[in-house]
Amino acid sequence: MSPLCQTHIAPEQLNSMEPFYPLHAWVCDRCFLVQLEEYVSPDEIFGEYAYFSSYSDSWVEHARSYCDMVVDRFGLGRNSWVAEIASNDGYLLQHFVESGVPCLGIEPAANVAQAAIDRGVPTTVAFFGQEVARQVVAEHGRADLIVGNNVLAHVPRLNDFVCGLRELLAPEGVVTMEFPHLQRLVEGNQFDTIYHEHFSYFSLLAVDKIFRAHDLVLFDVEELPTHGGSLRIFACHADASHEAGSAVAALVDRETRLGYTDLGTYGAFGERVHDTKRKLLEFLIGARRAGKSVVGYGAPGKGNTLLNYCGIRTDFLDYTVDLSPHKQGKYTPGTRIPIHAPEQISETKPDYVLILPWNLEAEITERMAHIREWGGRFVVPIPEVRVL
Repeated sequence: MSPLCQTHIAPEQLNSMEPFYPLHAWVCDRCFLVQLEEYVSPDEIFGEYAYFSSYSDSWVEHARSYCDMVVDRFGLGRNSWVAEIASNDGYLLQHFVESGVPCLGIEPAANVAQAAIDRGVPTTVAFFGQEVARQVVAEHGRADLIVGNNVLAHVPRLNDFVCGLRELLAPEGVVTMEFPHLQRLVEGNQFDTIYHEHFSYFSLLAVDKIFRAHDLVLFDVEELPTHGGSLRIFACHADASHEAGSAVAALVDRETRLGYTDLGTYGAFGERVHDTKRKLLEFLIGARRAGKSVVGYGAPGKGNTLLNYCGIRTDFLDYTVDLSPHKQGKYTPGTRIPIHAPEQISETKPDYVLILPWNLEAEITERMAHIREWGGRFVVPIPEVRVL
């Protein structure tokens, strides 16, 4: 049972009830799509959202590098048009704006969309699907490039969403989507990336079937280190002229050989998750019994799954910190751990700092390297506990 991972608790809400929902991933024995049940509508989750992409320097740099790559690879320029689905605060499209490439963000969270507009990124507030795609086409025409980074997993109605991509895409246009790779999730015990805001978890096998069902074909795929291991797919209309390489077929073959069409693979993952939980609690219990202080760094979605599943509250973690002012002064959902600004760590000088967004380990350890001045050490919980 787990609460929504981005519904941080304000001080005046501390004495109120908080809804918890079953957090159980299911796998289809025909298409091997891994999904959660939809307990809460996307409107409730994303209508007002606390995640702003621009607070991660490495993620903004990742976006800039991507924009440079696609401009060069597909010859995008002032006569092109780019649409981004779930464009957040304009962290990516700002690079197209700077390059003079016309673009539009489509973002469901009004508060986040306003941040993009404030930085000069054209943005419309909407939940993307087939109907919204038709409205955008009527106003702007079809897109030469459609970008979707970490949105596919947030979509409960995949068929409507992918059909919308087809409607919005120009005849020779390209869709790129980035999403955490199921293979890396399983191999890395990344169970904390499973939370209610993520409705689906994708192998390339499943994504290929979804896109083909809507006459979109994958012509390339890249494996990325982001979010613990992600895929970036390149798709186009079935009758477009983009030449397919060997990468898609090779990765589909690898997933098949590794057992992602065998339900036993998924059951074995569940057992490893239990062991990861035990090892983290053993470390925290030992640290506390030794009189050591432990705090967290970050209040990400994945951190809230970890904290709730492992039962980690202020008896283990004094507080956590986050760069986002939208989270500071609030409490983590479910576990009610106070969230402070990062400066709190320098004031209290804890013995250990537990990195909750472990995918940003390099960025955080560099930014907070000063904790070593008083003998502080970093702890990374996934795939299993490491003390740095």
